[in-house]
Amino acid sequence: MPPRTNDPAREGDQDTAPPASAPSAHGGTPDAAHRRDRDGKRPGAPDRAPGTGPSPEPDREPDRGRAARTVHGPGHAPGPDDAPGPDGAPAAGAGVPGPSGAAPAPSAPSAPGQRGAALRRFAAAARHSRGVRLTLCAALLAVATTAGAVAVGGGRDAGRTGADAAPAAGALAPGVLAGGDLDAGIRSLQAHLRSQPRDFGGWAALGTAYVEQARTHGDPSRYPQAERALDRSLALAPGNERALAGRAALAAARHDFTGALEYADRALEQNPHGERALCSRIDALVELGRYDEAARAARTADRRRPGVPVFTRYAYVRELHGDVRTARRVLEQALDGASSPADTAYVATALGRLAQDQGDHRAALRHYARALAADEDHLPALEGRARAQAASGDRAGAVATLEHVVARSPLPGPLVALGELYEDRGADGDRAKARAQYALVDAWTALARAGGVHADLDTALAAADHGDPGEALRAARAAWDRRRSVHTADALAWALHANGRDEEALPYARRATATGYRNAVLLYHRGMIERATGHDRAARASLTAALELNPGFSPLGARAARAALKDLEGAR
Repeated sequence: MPPRTNDPAREGDQDTAPPASAPSAHGGTPDAAHRRDRDGKRPGAPDRAPGTGPSPEPDREPDRGRAARTVHGPGHAPGPDDAPGPDGAPAAGAGVPGPSGAAPAPSAPSAPGQRGAALRRFAAAARHSRGVRLTLCAALLAVATTAGAVAVGGGRDAGRTGADAAPAAGALAPGVLAGGDLDAGIRSLQAHLRSQPRDFGGWAALGTAYVEQARTHGDPSRYPQAERALDRSLALAPGNERALAGRAALAAARHDFTGALEYADRALEQNPHGERALCSRIDALVELGRYDEAARAARTADRRRPGVPVFTRYAYVRELHGDVRTARRVLEQALDGASSPADTAYVATALGRLAQDQGDHRAALRHYARALAADEDHLPALEGRARAQAASGDRAGAVATLEHVVARSPLPGPLVALGELYEDRGADGDRAKARAQYALVDAWTALARAGGVHADLDTALAAADHGDPGEALRAARAAWDRRRSVHTADALAWALHANGRDEEALPYARRATATGYRNAVLLYHRGMIERATGHDRAARASLTAALELNPGFSPLGARAARAALKDLEGAR
C-alpha cells in the first residue's frame, strides 16, 4: 500500500533541509549501525527488543548485488503450531512435522558448520539428475530449515483472543533482548511465554528476535517462526504497534518491500517515533527505488529518533545519491557514539564497506580490524576483510577468511566471492572448488524461498555470471517487478547481457548508474554493455571509471574490465 500523504511517518517530509536540532545525523554527535542488520539502543532510553531492518546482509549484500547478511543455537524445540499439552504449553517432545506433515524432520544440525554441511549435501543432490533432486530435496530442506530452530508456544491458546486478552501479570519486558546475548534472550522469552502464553508483547518481541536471529545467523528458516509469533501477537491484540513493526521488519527481511512499507505505515500511525518502523520504512523506500522519498523519510526519522539504526540508514541514502562525504561523516559520528561492542562492530563494518567501495582498501582494513576487535565473530566484518584482502593482493588471506565465513554462514555473496577467488587462483582442483561454491548458492536460494524470501535478486546476479543465463533473466525480471532499485536495474541489465540482449540491457544499465551512486560493479556492467552495443567511447569512460574507483572490485570482473579496455584502445 503506498504511503498516504497524511501518514504521521511523513510528518515534515517536505522539508528540504534538516532542522538545527542536535544530536542528529546531520551534524550532532550520535547516541550510540551496518544498515539493515540490527537496531541499537540510545543511552538512557528504555530497553527495546533488537530491531531489524531489511539485509544482510545481509550486509547490504542481497540488495546491492551481494548476499543479504546474514546457524547456531539449541536444537529444535516446540513451535507455536505444535500440539499443546493439557496446560496449554507444548507437549513434551513436540516437533515440527517433516515433509508433507507425514513424519518428524530428521534431527537438525545446530551449529553453523552443520548448517553448511546440510547445504552442501543439498547442493550435491542438486548436481544429480532431476529425479534424484526431487527425491532428496524435501528431506534435506527439512533438515536444513529446522537446523538450530528454536520456538516456543503454548500451541493454540485455549482462551480468548483479541484486544481484551491483556498480557498477564509479570509480562516480560521487550527489553529482555536489548544489549545482550540474542540466543539467551530468545530462550528467556520462550520460557516466559510458556507460563504467560497470552502476553502479546512477548510474542511480538519473540517474533522480532527471530527476524534478527535469521539475519545475524544467515538462517532463513527463522522467518516462518517469526511470522507465527507475530501473528500470535496480533491475534491476542489486533493491530498492536509492536507486532506491526515486527511484521514490517519481517517483510523487509523477506524482500517484500511493498508489504514492509504498509506495515511500517500502520505501526507509525500508532507510534510516530517507533524506531523499528521508521527504519523499516526507509529500507522499503530505498529498495523500491523511491530514493527522494527515502531521503525525506531518513530526515524525518533523524528528527524523531536519532541513533545508530537511523544514522546508518541516513548514511546509505546519502551514498546512493553520490554524497559519499556526508555518508562517511555520519558513520564516523555514529562510531564515535557507539555504546556497545555490537554497535561498534556494526558501524565500523559499514565504514569499511564504504571505504572499500571507494577503493580505499587500507582504510577498509582498519575499519574491519576495529569491528573485529569489538566482536571477533562479526561475520559481515570478516567477509569485508576478505574482500579487502583480495583487493590488496593478499589472496591467500582472503581465501582463508572467506572459507571461515562460508563455513559459518554460507550466503550467496561470500560463496560467489570465494568461488571467484578459487577461479582466479587456478591451482589444481580450484575449478571444482569454485563450482561447488556456486552450487551452494542454489541451495541457499532454495532454503531462502522455503522461508518465504524473495531471493530473485541473488539468483539473478549469481546465475548471470556462474549459472544458467535463462534462469538469471527470469529471476531478474521477477525482482524488477517487485522492486525498482539501482541494484535491481543493474541485475536485469546484466542478465539481459548474459543472454545476448544488450540493446534491451543498456537502458537498465544507465538507470542503475543515474542517481550518482559510485559503485565499480555497476560501472563495469554498464561499460561492458556499452561495448557490446558499439558505444565504444562511453564504454571506455565507464570501464575506466570502474577501475579508477575501485581497481580490486572483483578478481574476475576487474580482469575482464582491463582486457576490454585494452581491446577498445587497440581498436581506436
